[in-house]
Amino acid sequence: MKYVEYGMEQKNIIIFLHGGGLAPWNFCEEAKQLKEKYHVIIPVLDGHSGSDRDFTTIESNANEIINFIDKKCSGCVFMIGGLSLGGQILVEILSMRKDICSFAIIESTLVLPMRTTYALIKPTFSLCYPLVKKHWFAKLQFNSLHIKKDYFDEYYRASASIKKENMISFLRENSDYKLKNGIEECRTKTLILVGGRESNIMKKSAEILHNRIPNSSLEILPEYYHGDLSINHSELYIKKILSLITN
Repeated sequence: MKYVEYGMEQKNIIIFLHGGGLAPWNFCEEAKQLKEKYHVIIPVLDGHSGSDRDFTTIESNANEIINFIDKKCSGCVFMIGGLSLGGQILVEILSMRKDICSFAIIESTLVLPMRTTYALIKPTFSLCYPLVKKHWFAKLQFNSLHIKKDYFDEYYRASASIKKENMISFLRENSDYKLKNGIEECRTKTLILVGGRESNIMKKSAEILHNRIPNSSLEILPEYYHGDLSINHSELYIKKILSLITN
């Protein structure tokens, strides 16, 4: 697994896990704002643009990051934040290692399997994958995600470079992920975020996470879409971090 790093090496390490189909640019604004006080590390998730291996499972990505933290960060870090697929990997990490970080932010993260979606992903993407590389199609997809226009070129480059097999693999994993029992042992102070304009299953997932992670709080962001906060509103995301670590 490859990593993008910001700031000087120091004890207080923050790791951000980007969303599925995205790339480290997902958290680049946060990293730039935090790099003076923290060492920010953004892994390039397997199977994504710039990665060094194909995507297999959420669990394998979680294990890779845990191994990295053990070898490079003395077994624990200050904070981990994750969006969507990155949030699922974060939840898996917290299920496996209850004290791997002091603070965590889980944003727009699905923990209820969507069986119909899972079954449709492979045949659907096998047919429409060639369109991913088309500029006009990417623009339609981009607009549907409610990402600010500044990021289109980054989005287009990242999505166009993902192999069909990897895209199918991480989308199926995302739609089929189920919360593990070990999450109840988590000691991390955790903030769970979901947009008010997200689907009911996303809101229900956020409630389940809140109910099962002992030291957690849940915040529903009115008028926000999936991933809206970390992608489009970095300054507010930073304020959520500061509030989490100081209250």
